[in-house]
Amino acid sequence: MPSPSPADPGRQVAPGVHRLGDGIVNFYLIEHPDGPVLIDAGLPGHLPGLRAQLAASGHGPGDLRAVLLTHGHPDHTGLAATLHRAGVPVWAHRADAPILARGPRSALRLARPERSMVPYLLRRPRAISTPLHLARKGGFTSGAVPGVRTFDGDQRLQEIPGRPEAVVLPGHTDGSTAYLFADRGLLFTGDALVTRDGLTGHTGPTLVCRGFTHDSAAALASLDRLEDLPASLLLPGHGDPFTGGPRAAVRLARAHGTR
Repeated sequence: MPSPSPADPGRQVAPGVHRLGDGIVNFYLIEHPDGPVLIDAGLPGHLPGLRAQLAASGHGPGDLRAVLLTHGHPDHTGLAATLHRAGVPVWAHRADAPILARGPRSALRLARPERSMVPYLLRRPRAISTPLHLARKGGFTSGAVPGVRTFDGDQRLQEIPGRPEAVVLPGHTDGSTAYLFADRGLLFTGDALVTRDGLTGHTGPTLVCRGFTHDSAAALASLDRLEDLPASLLLPGHGDPFTGGPRAAVRLARAHGTR
């Protein structure tokens, strides 16, 4: 997929749902009569694309009703500080709130990956393009986000347009969360289940490899929680949307296992 630009800010992946970011990182803008909602916050370098997509519907960044973060890694939180300063409520699971409060570099301490990236880069040197891309887009330069709104477990977020259900899926980080918009058949999985792994090069439903995952055993166990969710379209943090439904996605992810 080509990287969105201000002239072509995002691709509509479902009615009123736009995939933003680039070929490596996804985040999503949801249109709603009560106001737009952002799922994840990409990287700082993605701000022009977000502004352009909002402008296409007559909105600006300050019109967002909420930012729902799937987890605290910097490639998903890059615009959160900017939007928070504009008065937009930012939501995350309580377990990942300390990463937001301390800034993006704290993710390497608070959600330390199980494995070094070095073995992956030795096997597949071109995988270095993923961390370099995050750095070029300002992944470790965004500000801290104190005072995020938090939840502790599964719950329906009644005050958010569309009333999404937060489904907690610990493993990738302790606070990894998916967001289910059941009335629209949409499940935003963040990095709890992706369709592209930038380090291994794998495409198709999978867990993120241990070079980017905090607890792979917990991540594998969390797949059980996805299987029966009423969704027809899975929208991951990395890779293309998956239309086969949660059960098929989980089956393929389990078959691939952890790497």
